[in-house]
Amino acid sequence: MNKYIVRTSLFWIVALAVVVGVIAYRSHLRQQPVLHSDDVQPLASGPSPQAGNSTVTPSQKMEMPLVPVQLSADQMQTIGVKTGTVEYQQLTDDIRATGTVATDERLISYVQVRFPGYIRKVFANATYQYIKKGDPLFTVYSPDLVATQQEYLLARQNQKAMSSSTLDGVASGAASLSAAAEQRLQQWEIPSSEIAKLKSSGKVMSDLTIDSPASGYITERNALPNMYVDPSTRLYTVADLSRVWVNAQVFQNDVGRLKPGDSAAITVDAYPNRTFSAHIEDILPQVDMATRTVLVRLSVSNPGVKLKPGMFVNVDLKSALGRQLVVPASAIFQTGTRQLVFVNHDNGSLEPKDVVLGPQEGDSFVVLKGLEAHQQIVTSANFLLDSESQLQAAAGSNAPPSPGAGNTAQQQTGQPASTVNIDFTIAPNPPQKGPNTLHVKLTANGNPVFGADVGVTFFMPAMPAMGMAAIKKTAQLTPKGNGLYEGQINIDSTGTWDVTTVVQQNGQNVATKQLRVNAEGGR
Repeated sequence: MNKYIVRTSLFWIVALAVVVGVIAYRSHLRQQPVLHSDDVQPLASGPSPQAGNSTVTPSQKMEMPLVPVQLSADQMQTIGVKTGTVEYQQLTDDIRATGTVATDERLISYVQVRFPGYIRKVFANATYQYIKKGDPLFTVYSPDLVATQQEYLLARQNQKAMSSSTLDGVASGAASLSAAAEQRLQQWEIPSSEIAKLKSSGKVMSDLTIDSPASGYITERNALPNMYVDPSTRLYTVADLSRVWVNAQVFQNDVGRLKPGDSAAITVDAYPNRTFSAHIEDILPQVDMATRTVLVRLSVSNPGVKLKPGMFVNVDLKSALGRQLVVPASAIFQTGTRQLVFVNHDNGSLEPKDVVLGPQEGDSFVVLKGLEAHQQIVTSANFLLDSESQLQAAAGSNAPPSPGAGNTAQQQTGQPASTVNIDFTIAPNPPQKGPNTLHVKLTANGNPVFGADVGVTFFMPAMPAMGMAAIKKTAQLTPKGNGLYEGQINIDSTGTWDVTTVVQQNGQNVATKQLRVNAEGGR
């Protein structure tokens, strides 16, 4: 049993190494034109027309075709294949952000007078003092108010005296004067209780008491004893903090997933065991150019005034996505340009399928296209399966050439293609992140090989657990004479790279060499 496991492990290691070479070779074939007999020239005729840019642009990179993989139960167990199920789930999209508590502007009240006068006494004399609706704030003396009260009392007396007059218009005129004086008091927002007191007592009030229009905290106070005020003077600002706003800073990429009415949870470091419920009231139409965030306004009930304006809070926004088709995140194999899932058909046949993914929710991805509910999918060993699928695809598409086809290179160069030797070196050694120089020496039976196309591919497999896609860099080398070929390649990342050198003549692969290098930190 141990020997079987060792042989199976060696099989997968060899298969993985071979598929990397096949990928690089097929990618190179797609990018290079086929050479004809009159295209091959000795070095003395001048440099290769393909000398120049050694790195293939992303638009030139092509993915290897995939085919179903057939494995036995023992093989699946040996390489650690595990399966899961595609299923529907009710999902809630969570977006985490930070925010700041602010006063609800609709719950702010301002205290001003409608007439000029002088403040006599001040009762509410401290900022952030809590007051209730109807509590006295200050008293004010106004000569205009006193004169209007006197006019009102005189008009009422005249109305009583002339109410029995038989002359046309006398009684109605006296009544209209009284009504006009009372209306002036109402326009100055004199409380109806004070007007009733004026009617009953018949005495002018020299000092009028102004009461608070709402319950809350005094956030601004300008009322001082003996101060002259007019209608433009703001004396108090009263803020009701029983409900507040939280302005959450949400990255612009996440705003499209939110809408007014979505729920949110607010947590504060000051109250580690408490969560405040909130809902989105509005998404403000402005992006902060420095942070690329959008303010999302939340409305929060604030009993006990635990949330204080200016306080920093944590926000967990929740948007209902409804019933969605999901797969475990471990089932997704990211190739860099494709997203693959291997479907298990229960008979050892594992079929690669391209999928279109939606957002990631926890340990699952939403599947928009490519899968159906209740399908069995592979959730581990995806990289090995992808390599085996590419290997089998390459083996099936590279059929043996027709008799005599393999002698083309030998007929044009006088060198047997099967004996081409590749000597690969890189400078600096070991390679560094950044530009590096590649050297390839080609010999056949001890003689230099001329007129070949030499391509070198550096490949780093994807690492989905780290969110890293596969990286592939390709360089086309230029002949330098005496069988030496040279080119430049720019290594994007440190780490282990699989290097494949492919030699072609007249569109035919005449030699391949694979090795592994470790790139170190850049200069």
